[in-house]
Amino acid sequence: MNKKKTILVTGATGAQGGSVAWVLLGQDKFKVRVLTRDTSSPKAIELERAGAELVYGDLNKPDTLVNAMQDCYGVYGVTNYWEHYDKEFQQGRNLVNAVKKTDIKHFVLHTLPSYSILSEGKYPTPHCDIKAQLQLYTISQSIPATFLQVAFYYENFLNYFPLIRHDDGSYHFGFPQGDTRLAMVSVEDVGGMVAAIFDHPKEYTGRVVGAVGADETCETYAAILSNVLGKAVCYDYIPREQYAGFGFPGAEELANMFEVQRLHIKGRQLDLIESYALNPAMQSFVGWVSKHKYQFLAAMNNGEQVLI
Repeated sequence: MNKKKTILVTGATGAQGGSVAWVLLGQDKFKVRVLTRDTSSPKAIELERAGAELVYGDLNKPDTLVNAMQDCYGVYGVTNYWEHYDKEFQQGRNLVNAVKKTDIKHFVLHTLPSYSILSEGKYPTPHCDIKAQLQLYTISQSIPATFLQVAFYYENFLNYFPLIRHDDGSYHFGFPQGDTRLAMVSVEDVGGMVAAIFDHPKEYTGRVVGAVGADETCETYAAILSNVLGKAVCYDYIPREQYAGFGFPGAEELANMFEVQRLHIKGRQLDLIESYALNPAMQSFVGWVSKHKYQFLAAMNNGEQVLI
């Protein structure tokens, strides 16, 4: 019997890495090793009980990464700008260097396009630009890698862009995306794509793959939300300058992100097709909203009314 190869999953106690770890565990084609800073955390223990091997590791401590990768065939890498900000690049570089040092045979790394390059420097977007730099650095090291570029999460509508009730009883969301299609995906579905990529190294090594579950306009998403939730939901286009002026942490960066997408990323239909081929269980937006209908309604009922 062939011995199962081991894949190290970073970020496994978070949403994206967790999706990858749980799918790999469920398929039982690979042994799963989980990198964590806290092997006693409830999420880590839950993964261990499901069959994962826990190993201590910290993206700020290169030696721990090298140790965690010993005898591994593959690594799934994800870094988090919103937790570490500009430190993300060095953390990602530490991860890439460890992959190189341990001769990993297949590295799957979550990256994004450079929005600064797309906009010719007009709209720097660090959480995208840093991941693009890490992709280039990985290529420079001649590492056998696949780069997964994950679209805007469906889950953002529950976590970061909640529906706001107006005084006429309608609900609204808004940002500078305009009429341009907004590619989205459920974080729950990333794991199925990554598992398929690890299962087909010859076909996917050296590739950039987009994770997309839906690619529609925001008006279409609003109509879907209205139909499923039984509430009037509207999308409001908010110009970049206005959105950047809202003043909350990250407002200008998010304004730049949406503006670059509005102007330079007109659609991701090919990514959509490939995503469903890799993971036939991908959720459409209408399917995902239907699944989470009562979470939406609870959040909407608890939300504060905003008068306009």
